[in-house]
Amino acid sequence: MLKSVFHTSWTVQNLDRSIGFYRDLFGFELIGMRERRGSQIETVVGFPGAELRIAFLRIPNAPCGVSGHHLELIEYRHPKGEKLNVRTCDPGSAHLALQTDSIDEDCRRLRAAGVTVVSDPVAFDGVAGKAFACYLRDPDGFTIELVELRAHAAD
Repeated sequence: MLKSVFHTSWTVQNLDRSIGFYRDLFGFELIGMRERRGSQIETVVGFPGAELRIAFLRIPNAPCGVSGHHLELIEYRHPKGEKLNVRTCDPGSAHLALQTDSIDEDCRRLRAAGVTVVSDPVAFDGVAGKAFACYLRDPDGFTIELVELRAHAAD
């Protein structure tokens, strides 16, 4: 029986660059790194001769029930992969939604840091009030959605 979501994983071109992006701009905490090679990892990923560098990150002090979800970043040293088109409209693409309490401030800060911000925050009617959302891109083009929930917020 399933218990929870353990982690979300993305393959990245440069692990050190991606760690810096999530740690320095979003406040993720690096909780561990591993290098994997040999028959076990070759079997799991299905690539003979696979060599991987892996980092696990988490959001520190996340609310109870959310803190167990990790972001896993994998750099394949071998085999080297090809860059995919990861547009959010393409089947098979994914995005990571991060909740914030200051979406406007975060968008300004991230844009000033050179992050690609797709749009300013947009308001949506939600069950518990207004939800504000915007999309960003990480260094590999993955979509990050910032979400702020505001109960009883005015337009």
